[in-house]
Amino acid sequence: MSAFLERLGRWCARHPWRTIGAWFLIAVVAAAAGATAKGFTENGTIPNTDSQRATDLLQQRFAAQAGATAQVVLHATSGTLTDAPHTAAIRQALTRVERLPSVTAVVAPSDLGANAMSRDHTIGYAVVNYSKQSNDITSADFTRLKTAMAPAAQVQTQIAYGGEVARAAERPNLGSSEIIGLLAAVLVLLIAFGSLVAMGLPIGTAIIALAVGTSLIKVLTNVLDIASIATTLATMIGLGVGIDYALFVVTRHREQLAGGMTVTESAGRANGTSGMAVVIAGTTVVIAICGLALAGIPFVATMGYAAALVVAVSVLAAISLLPALLGLAGTKINSIRLPWVKRRQLDSAMHPDRIREGFWARWATRVAHHPWRYLLASLAVLLALAAPTLSMRLGQTDAGTLPASSTQRQAYDLLATGFGKGFNGPLLLVAQVPAGGGQAAIASVTQAVRADADVAAVTPARFNARGDTAVMRVLPKSSPQDPATSSLTSRLRKDVIPRALVGTNAHVYVGGSTAAFIDISSRIASRLPWFIAAVIGLSFLLLMVVFRSVLVPLKAAVMNVLSIGASYGVIVAVFQWGWLRGLFGVHESLPIVSFIPMMMFAILFGLSMDYEVFLLSRVREEWLRTGDARASVPNGLAATARVITSAALIMICVFMSFVLVKDPTVKMFGLGLAVAVFVDATIIRMVLVPATMELLGDANWWLPRWLDRILPHLDLEGRPEPSSGVTDPDEDRELVGAGAK
Repeated sequence: MSAFLERLGRWCARHPWRTIGAWFLIAVVAAAAGATAKGFTENGTIPNTDSQRATDLLQQRFAAQAGATAQVVLHATSGTLTDAPHTAAIRQALTRVERLPSVTAVVAPSDLGANAMSRDHTIGYAVVNYSKQSNDITSADFTRLKTAMAPAAQVQTQIAYGGEVARAAERPNLGSSEIIGLLAAVLVLLIAFGSLVAMGLPIGTAIIALAVGTSLIKVLTNVLDIASIATTLATMIGLGVGIDYALFVVTRHREQLAGGMTVTESAGRANGTSGMAVVIAGTTVVIAICGLALAGIPFVATMGYAAALVVAVSVLAAISLLPALLGLAGTKINSIRLPWVKRRQLDSAMHPDRIREGFWARWATRVAHHPWRYLLASLAVLLALAAPTLSMRLGQTDAGTLPASSTQRQAYDLLATGFGKGFNGPLLLVAQVPAGGGQAAIASVTQAVRADADVAAVTPARFNARGDTAVMRVLPKSSPQDPATSSLTSRLRKDVIPRALVGTNAHVYVGGSTAAFIDISSRIASRLPWFIAAVIGLSFLLLMVVFRSVLVPLKAAVMNVLSIGASYGVIVAVFQWGWLRGLFGVHESLPIVSFIPMMMFAILFGLSMDYEVFLLSRVREEWLRTGDARASVPNGLAATARVITSAALIMICVFMSFVLVKDPTVKMFGLGLAVAVFVDATIIRMVLVPATMELLGDANWWLPRWLDRILPHLDLEGRPEPSSGVTDPDEDRELVGAGAK
């Protein structure tokens, strides 16, 4: 594999325009195909759950209740909503709403009865039903709704909007986050390389890979239901790994040029060594993320597939497009230097022998001389950071977690004030009854549910035209995020409703968005141990094949779990406990979104392996070269510390830029990933790994002979191919360095 990558790198470096042209053609075709794709679907399914059965029944038998909805919340800032001026203006506005495209019904407060008006008559709401599904709603629908409601706003009435239509209008815009992350990466690379040309190569490679990857995600929507947040996560991950992978290859290439290699030979060798490490690291990331399929939740799995697709494209770009750019740059790769970077400094930073004389070499030696001290100190820090994980509470975010400027948040607060906390998280009871004969069963269920101590109200049942399906809304006394709401949902399903239906042929399912999130949390909690075991097991096998060792992959798995635990602890402390939440734009205590721990584990376990592979591949090279297991550790660390630190800084900047997005879910991902990368690249790779490897010594590379015989062999070290004796005339003009003169 390594030999193939070396040949590929040389060919791409010799024929840069052919390679770049091929990638340009791929990008154009992918963009064109993505532009005509089906598009994203926001309605994820949760197979074999009560909430999914309720949704399916609504779509089959009660289409009017299955489409998207909008809540128009009305607040009389002067007088009451029942005053004549307010009543006339609201009626006029809602009549205009009825005429809007795709609107099938408008239910005014007066039509909803007493439940649609607060006791003091200052707060009320109307419901607008659409024929469109949630994923078909656009911001244009929201604009038309606001315009139609203008007459009501002219009579001292505050209007706020909730439901799918408002969510479509306030979907997070990631443009500024991407730009900020990219600018931060440019700054880090400029400092690391000291050259505009060298900096531009990883950035250009990552941008092209990301463009192709995100276009292919859109194409993938033709065969899979993918939520729009998948693109957010894929962009976050793809931008980080795309720059990092290219950074590792470019760094190796510059070192080899400084050592006297030709451009073509160096591009090939860098592809066979660092490029091979990129392939292994990227494969580990893809395996870990695709493991999300074990969750049994399609929308979670498809988010994983989308991210894995972008990572795979980033790997392909790093081993084909990047060598072509290296060949195109030639010996000018260090051109257009920054004013404060002198030629001598640049040569010193690149030369492989001088790398081992700097700060990182001294640090590695210090860790090697005091391994127990650094081992215990780093473990103490990691365990302290991970401690809050023990109190993690899974749940959901809702409109109440959005900024006060959001119309959804304003609607949420008004409804909670006027009707109670549970109004914003109703449970939907969907009943399947014998046609025309289900009234008795529905009455029994209504009475039983209403009698529960945690239920504030139950709305009258609404039947479909055939009379075989009924819908009721149950308003809990607690908010959607409150554990009491989860307990109520479980109690209704297992006890209250079954007892009320004894002796009937009716079936009642508890659905709605609140119940769906509860089902997601339950499904993830039951699958998470299996998922973690599968990801760790597959990654362990892959690293055992690569590094020919039992202890190295075992140690990597344990340490990656520690770094992921630390990231969990930080997001619990910030979002759930509220520590420093104002710094991250969080407005109140939040539960951890139910699917985030599983998603983060998959992503972070894969990303953590990146640094493990890049560090240990150098350590193994040193061990094979010298045969000294202990000396190879500080030498390998000194050779890779600078590039790993730069790579980590880039990822941290990219991930932290997404904390600026208003969506709390995106904030959790951004902060969690940034913390994990920081911990992994500093405490884990720079302290814990060298300390443990120093203590283990020769045992690091122990592998039973019987196991060595059955495992396939991968040449990660990229030993040079024997020379054919034929010299490429193009390479004669590329000789650089004193050793090539």
